[in-house]
Amino acid sequence: MPVIAPPELASPIVLAASDCYAIGQQVAEQNGGTLAKASQSTRGGQPVCVIVVLVPGKDGQRPRRSEIVVPLN
Repeated sequence: MPVIAPPELASPIVLAASDCYAIGQQVAEQNGGTLAKASQSTRGGQPVCVIVVLVPGKDGQRPRRSEIVVPLN
């Protein structure tokens, strides 16, 4: 859920978790899968989104779990 900033600020503030969710949806769509999890983390001192996508398996096999780390900026 976005957070609305006071009118004196030029742009609204959005929570990072919702940014990670939006990024996760894009990543899942690009990989032809379903978004299972999107969370914010810090790696190497930099904020990142950790995205977990379930990609359908081939020939009726179980879906594959794919974890993708995307820089948050």
